[in-house]
Amino acid sequence: MNNRILLTGGSGTLGGAILNSGLFKNIYHPTRKELNILDSKKLKRFIKQKKINLIIHCAALARMRECESNIDKAIKINIEGTLNIINVINKLGLRKKTKLIYISSDAVYAGTHGNYSETDTVQPLNIYGWTKAASEYIVKTLDSYLIIRTRFFNKDKIPFKYSAHNIYTSSIEVNKLALIIYKLAKRNSNGIINVGEKKISDYNNYKKFKKKIKPCTKNKIFKNINFKIANNASLNIKKLKNTI
Repeated sequence: MNNRILLTGGSGTLGGAILNSGLFKNIYHPTRKELNILDSKKLKRFIKQKKINLIIHCAALARMRECESNIDKAIKINIEGTLNIINVINKLGLRKKTKLIYISSDAVYAGTHGNYSETDTVQPLNIYGWTKAASEYIVKTLDSYLIIRTRFFNKDKIPFKYSAHNIYTSSIEVNKLALIIYKLAKRNSNGIINVGEKKISDYNNYKKFKKKIKPCTKNKIFKNINFKIANNASLNIKKLKNTI
């Protein structure tokens, strides 16, 4: 893979895993202070000067609770930030030369019955999901893009004291996700793809890495939040298996 890469969100969990993997060469990962995706002029100058031809866009406001309490901030970072990147690619005439890998979320799906495939209807439950869905729409205006719908966690930093045995996802460990992103980038994959593991409950997933975590029901989780989250956000990953 011979690319000059810009990684946004390098200080986040996924960005850190991508950098620590050592798989990606010629990768630039400026801090938000060095390069804010909301600053179109700096973004344009950076991409032009560094001759970027692959952007891995991880930067986002991903905390659902904060997105709900500060909708304007969620829209600005998640949607306007993504739009700035697309606009810069277009203004520099790089539609056919620069590819965007956009890290989306399983939160774009309804989260009710699970086994969601890439062609299923987008129907988010909360503000975070809607900002991701809106950003996907913008990304799809490009000629060269890969949208990765996923959910990930760091096995060494599981913050929960308890988790639900009846909430299901296809959540993937972040270091494995970084490896899959590399493989997809190397294959120059395009379009939309689900990335995750087999369906598993939150409790059964996390207890593999945090032995002291306690089980609970989804009702305990739901009563502590004032917005909707998925009951079953598990993903159909047949496309991923056929790709890599």
